[in-house]
Amino acid sequence: MKPAAITIAPLVERQSLREQIANALRAAVVSGEMRPGVLYSVPSLAAQFQVSATPVREAMLDLTKEGLVESVRNKGFRVTEVTDDQLDEITELRALIEVPTVARLAESIEPAQVAELRPLAEQICEAADAGDLIGYIDADRQFHLALLELGGNRRLVEVVSELRGQTRLYGLSKLVREQRLIKSAEEHLEILDALGANDRERCEEVMRRHIRHVRGLWAPRGED
Repeated sequence: MKPAAITIAPLVERQSLREQIANALRAAVVSGEMRPGVLYSVPSLAAQFQVSATPVREAMLDLTKEGLVESVRNKGFRVTEVTDDQLDEITELRALIEVPTVARLAESIEPAQVAELRPLAEQICEAADAGDLIGYIDADRQFHLALLELGGNRRLVEVVSELRGQTRLYGLSKLVREQRLIKSAEEHLEILDALGANDRERCEEVMRRHIRHVRGLWAPRGED
């Protein structure tokens, strides 16, 4: 099967090429633009990014370490398959970690910290409105990890980052076609509103609903 072109966001100076390419490829795997069964070569990906092969190869090796892709000797890389049962387990773990962590933040978060997160939440909404799945996944990842970092537990953030990388959100494409992704995106603003009001109960409810969508709206069982 011939690999389809990947949606590429403009590269920016604040991150190394390796980091930017890894983020774009990670988002492409999670959103389903890069699919299992397709062989991806470093030269073809480098041509799409309009860069040399070195940062692409380094980025793919990073994704290999994360378990998102596997190396095929002398040929390229293939996306690692994730089963429905594995997605259920990942979602359960995320709920166990993220819901209470973010709920506790509602008791101590400062207004300035909420304000710093709002541009990311708005970026998620803008990507959803534009139907930009790669941009949506990337901004969503940045938002949730930045939020969890406020709890001060770096190991927890690393674990959630790994779990998010293993998630597959193939259902997002359907939401874009049905113009329903923007409604899901706005849940990020709901989370910030609950945090800004120091409403722990509301925050917990929104976070639980938000993560539940991973196996409901965003990645329903058996979704192609």
